[in-house]
Amino acid sequence: MHIIPAIDIIDGKCVRLTEGDYTQKKVYNEDPLEVAMEFEAHGIRRLHLVDLDGAKAQHIVNHKVLQRIATHTNLQIDFGGGLKANEDVRIAFESGARQVTGGTVAVKNPELFLGWLVQYGPERIILGADVKEGKIAVSGWQEQSELELFAFLEDYIQKSIQYSICTDISKDGRLEGTALELYKDITARFPELKLIASGGVTTIQEVQDLKEAGCYGAIIGKAIYEGHIQLEALKGFL
Repeated sequence: MHIIPAIDIIDGKCVRLTEGDYTQKKVYNEDPLEVAMEFEAHGIRRLHLVDLDGAKAQHIVNHKVLQRIATHTNLQIDFGGGLKANEDVRIAFESGARQVTGGTVAVKNPELFLGWLVQYGPERIILGADVKEGKIAVSGWQEQSELELFAFLEDYIQKSIQYSICTDISKDGRLEGTALELYKDITARFPELKLIASGGVTTIQEVQDLKEAGCYGAIIGKAIYEGHIQLEALKGFL
């Protein structure tokens, strides 16, 4: 299973939110590159980089941060947040992203999202499936759609999606545990999907549980920044 630390960006700084609430923001480092380089120094090979300013602005904002990290590390970067137009995706890839994640656009403009799948290939496009009470949330989690999670995933799998990041918003940033049963249900129903679990991962045991559940990857954020999971302890999964 792939270990994928998260760096969320607001005003060019490394931050974490709680349940996606911009008013519950904590700055962990003024320079995200320092954080990324520390991850790489511990053997981490992948990074989930989220442009929270972009998510709110509805277009890419922090591509310079992406470019700096891509230039100064060898991390394979998945970039998301604010990718709402072809130009946003072009900038993200030209700035060094290996993959991009689209969530809101997959709900509100599926034709555009499917166009990215065709243009760049399913190995470079990740479906963002952010869920609250069983339904897909969009627009930086500020808005809830009527789309049911499993129907949403099934539809896009039929359209050749290979990767999906699924975040249970109620768990995100709370350090109270991950939505293990949800991920078990998803991997059982869609074994062909490369599922990346996100939100609430708090302990090494949970990382092991997600691996045993068949998850392709696990995104870990606040648990690393708050010291609940030590980077050294993750080496057994790398």
